[in-house]
Amino acid sequence: MEQEKTKPRSSKKETKRPAKEQSEWQERVVQIRRVTKVCKGGKKLSFRAIVVVGNGKGKVGVGLGKASEVIGAIQKGVADARKNAISVPIFKTTIPHIIKGRKGAGAVVLKPASEGTGIIAGGAVRAVLELAGIENILSKSLGSDSPLNSARATIQGLQSLRTFKDVAQARNMTVSEMLN
Repeated sequence: MEQEKTKPRSSKKETKRPAKEQSEWQERVVQIRRVTKVCKGGKKLSFRAIVVVGNGKGKVGVGLGKASEVIGAIQKGVADARKNAISVPIFKTTIPHIIKGRKGAGAVVLKPASEGTGIIAGGAVRAVLELAGIENILSKSLGSDSPLNSARATIQGLQSLRTFKDVAQARNMTVSEMLN
């Protein structure tokens, strides 16, 4: 018996999908919490995700997402973080001046640091600073140790930073006049 050569069955057209475009935005999940709500029929389970999104070049945002599944909560958190992204003025590899950010009962003190110091921060504050693109900074969390309050306080502090150019314009001076 001779074996017949069979052609591979390929009834479907092979379509090449375009490679997923690498987004410049990085995401970091800070916390995932299982939360329950007591209803008439019993407890209803859902998830809450705190997500930080940044491009490493001065844009960063914190988002909160809630859904009945973890993946849905993270996706909602990412969308919220991108919607609430802010621009951070970066001076060399640090921030221009000392600032204190407050949100709820949480407060964060951010201090500029010299080259080679690294990011001296913990938890949610570290995630926000890394994704913002800041390389050298000192921080201290005060008050509440809630990751959401810490992250939002950090964002509030970074948002209220002012560059030398902004301060000089407010004083009707040039940057060189102000620094001399």
